[in-house]
Amino acid sequence: MSLRFYDTRAREVRDFTPLHEGCVSLYLCGATVQAPPHIGHVRSGVNFDILRRWLVYKGYRVTLCRNVTDIDDKIINVAQAEGVPWWEVSERNQRAFDWSYDILGCLPPTVEPRATGHVPQMIELMRRLIDAGHAYAADDGSGDVYFDVRSFPEYGALSNQRVDQMRGAADTDTDRDKRDPRDFALWKGARPGEPSWATPWGRGRPGWHLECSAMATEYLGATFDIHGGGLDLVFPHHENEIAQSQAAGDGFARYWLHNGLLTMGGEKMSKSLGNSLLIPEMVRKVRPVELRYYLGQAHYRSVIDYSDEALREAAAAYQRIEGFLTRATEVVGHIEPAPGVPAEFEAALDDDLGASQALAIVHGHVREGNTALSEGRKERVAELGADLRTMLGVLGLDPLSEQWAGAEDTGLREVVDALVTVALEQRQAARKRKDYAAADEIRDRLNEAGISVEDTPHGPRWELRRG
Repeated sequence: MSLRFYDTRAREVRDFTPLHEGCVSLYLCGATVQAPPHIGHVRSGVNFDILRRWLVYKGYRVTLCRNVTDIDDKIINVAQAEGVPWWEVSERNQRAFDWSYDILGCLPPTVEPRATGHVPQMIELMRRLIDAGHAYAADDGSGDVYFDVRSFPEYGALSNQRVDQMRGAADTDTDRDKRDPRDFALWKGARPGEPSWATPWGRGRPGWHLECSAMATEYLGATFDIHGGGLDLVFPHHENEIAQSQAAGDGFARYWLHNGLLTMGGEKMSKSLGNSLLIPEMVRKVRPVELRYYLGQAHYRSVIDYSDEALREAAAAYQRIEGFLTRATEVVGHIEPAPGVPAEFEAALDDDLGASQALAIVHGHVREGNTALSEGRKERVAELGADLRTMLGVLGLDPLSEQWAGAEDTGLREVVDALVTVALEQRQAARKRKDYAAADEIRDRLNEAGISVEDTPHGPRWELRRG
């Protein structure tokens, strides 16, 4: 099977053929940094990190551009409410996003441009649009610049809407000298006390949609392969990106991929609903790798409705994978990743990045591996372990990788290991003298302390109980 993706604009699964052989250019709408991220924000980062890893596995050189919207109405409102500069709000929340992506194992983007660093590119794009008759500066001297929606016949194709049935664009407080309420702002004229930049049409700041078009084409070219983002961005954000970019003469994105939303009680996760779950809070409930498993286990286009129970189930599922690989290395020694993934795993990810089907294959290997361990078939254990490491590496979940193997405090673990070893030696001595009550008491005391003990043919082994 060839690599295939569901293209939102085409509304069908399409074979993927890159613009340039052996290379893939990918633009991902990143954060608007008015607040720290919750798990709804970072789901997109995890989903597209899996896509990127899979493309690299398939032999492509991937250029990932993930932008930062560091100036926006929401950022300004937060800054005014706190009495701090707008850039202070942007900077601290950008660091929070970077930390969150990193702790969940997302590879850093090739380039991460900020909107405020690309005003010249935005001015040039507006100039092209005005010269071509697709945009206009407001006649009232406000400094606003608007895109003329009706000048672009294909407007609405991405979201499958008709212009006559659309509401007015809600990206300005008033329709200051708009020709049509549906026209959207490319540039917002300066207001007292707000940041602004000079343009030929007056001082102001960028409109949200203009930023992405300018940055995407600056780093990926006038035409590039894939544009990604959350399903909530299809309209108006991505619809407007297409309109302004193609109206200016750029081919823009050839494939549009959108991840589903993460909801809570059926409602979109957002600060306004008071149901956001911030990343530092989440990684106190489960380990970062378990949170990554939870966010990446479903198909990227599906809706995930969050619950603590589902999170615990995901953590337990990952621990079963981890438990097998840990026991396998104890029996057969170090396990190197296999040179390639199993054919059925490859087919699952080739078919619109079917992560849930791919994980079913992973768990099938774990079940067979546990059977092989109990039967003492070391060669098969090693083979299955090698396959698992390669599959999990593609998903960013390999517990033996440097990312996750060093995630715990190894110095503390060495201390705990020494103390538990003493207790297990005492337990073993009690069993030898047939003092089973004392042996059971030692095991129970360890269990109360959060340490589970398993008796194996190779002797007792312990691990910290999680969840």
